[in-house]
Amino acid sequence: MLIFNNQNELVAHLASVSNTATTIGFVPTMGALHQGHLSLLSEAVANNSIVLISIFVNPTQFNNPEDLAKYPRTLEADIEKIKTVSDKIIVYAPSVEDIYKGNTVSQSFDFDGLEFQMEGQFRPGHFDGVGTIVKRLFEIVKPTNAYFGEKDFQQLQIVKKMVEKAKMPVNVIGCPIYRETNGLAMSSRNERLSDSEKKEAAIIYKTLSQAKKLFAKQSTNEITQWVKKTFNQNPNFTLEYFQIADEATLMPCVRKNKSKKYRAFIAVFVNNVRLIDTISLN
Repeated sequence: MLIFNNQNELVAHLASVSNTATTIGFVPTMGALHQGHLSLLSEAVANNSIVLISIFVNPTQFNNPEDLAKYPRTLEADIEKIKTVSDKIIVYAPSVEDIYKGNTVSQSFDFDGLEFQMEGQFRPGHFDGVGTIVKRLFEIVKPTNAYFGEKDFQQLQIVKKMVEKAKMPVNVIGCPIYRETNGLAMSSRNERLSDSEKKEAAIIYKTLSQAKKLFAKQSTNEITQWVKKTFNQNPNFTLEYFQIADEATLMPCVRKNKSKKYRAFIAVFVNNVRLIDTISLN
């Protein structure tokens, strides 16, 4: 397995093994890999001649310094997990210096308003950080196809918008959420939960699943009030937001339109661990 820490060496290698028929599949991650990440890699391996994964905890997308400090960093274990998919996957694990060249700041992006909803309201500057790192990684790797999990659906839409506006020749592919047996969406942050907290956190997906059932017959306001009540009755959880939104624009749904696709989004704290999830409603 080839592991690169330096972008110039990576670029040189990719140039040496690529031709006009080569397709590069790319999975950008922040490490602490789980089965969800491996499912993205499997998809990439099945559909590309070269597959590359990046492992980089990006400082510019954290608005909370404590969250950045506590984010799990498990490179050696990650590499062993990658090998279970294929030992031919290329790993790019750069330093902050290799990516940012001494200027660790975000670019400012206009994502046509996608950045102001949900996560954007509670994590100022987050999506500028996401746009900065994903754009930089795309410029280095020059992937044909890039794979992202739908758990971060807002991020997925923002990356698609960034690619569209920057006219980057990358096909951005969203892949289904990979879940624990109890429905909890797999996340690197789950590493910070105790076994009992993981078990109790099943309430997040159960609530989303019930919201989907209610969506057929109740208003968005009624569903939102029911979700708030559900979490108010569970003192181990703090609901940060619940939002039903248009999938395309991410604007809140005020009145349902049969021609539009809607999705429910949620962010919940379990102690100090912040978990997000989402579900398609129609």
